[in-house]
Amino acid sequence: MAVTKVLSVGGSIVVPETPDTDFLKKFVSMTRDWLSKDSSRRLILVVGGGGPARIYQGAYREILSGLSNSNADNSEADWIGIMATRLNAQLLKASFGALCPNPVVYNPTDDIEFKGQVLVAAGWKPGFSTDTDAVYLAEKFSADTVVNLSNIEKVYTDDPRKNPDATPIDSITWTDFRKMVGDEWVPGKNCPFDPIASKKAQELNLAVICAGGKNIENINAILNGQGYIGTTIKG
Repeated sequence: MAVTKVLSVGGSIVVPETPDTDFLKKFVSMTRDWLSKDSSRRLILVVGGGGPARIYQGAYREILSGLSNSNADNSEADWIGIMATRLNAQLLKASFGALCPNPVVYNPTDDIEFKGQVLVAAGWKPGFSTDTDAVYLAEKFSADTVVNLSNIEKVYTDDPRKNPDATPIDSITWTDFRKMVGDEWVPGKNCPFDPIASKKAQELNLAVICAGGKNIENINAILNGQGYIGTTIKG
């Protein structure tokens, strides 16, 4: 029976401004090694937009701010971000070579035939981030956990950059987590896990582990079910 793990890889980890090739070499090497130990292991990688999304969304808003009677449209900003996720995902898919024979997944609700050991997905449509795509794919391929990799090691009680009293959280319920992130998605919103994804994950009774994306040894520990640094959201 296949063991499927879903990683929602923040775009800022893969392409902070330009592709982080040093990180990508280590990440691809570690995950290839993990997959090689058991042919029943499968990985679904859902990639965010990162630097390119922020840069192009910022350019779009700046262009419109200089025009009279023009306001930035959230849907258009989302589409710009989605296109950035697709470029990042294509880079990751190519890096896995024959392990990832499927094309990049754009719609997680499609009838998808998972042929290799790696499946790479990108943004789908406006209204939420790639975190939501990861939750849909976890449901489709019967994964019980989504690992959300970003530039923070743990979820905090508040933004630690703004509030020095913010403290890290090891474990939290979906009810309490959703009180923190709210129910609305705004393109480019910076939160530990997208509010729309959170709502669906709670409905599915899915667990989400939020962890630092650059800590390769820690990601490997999570994949192997060992002790890890991160925040677990469930229940």
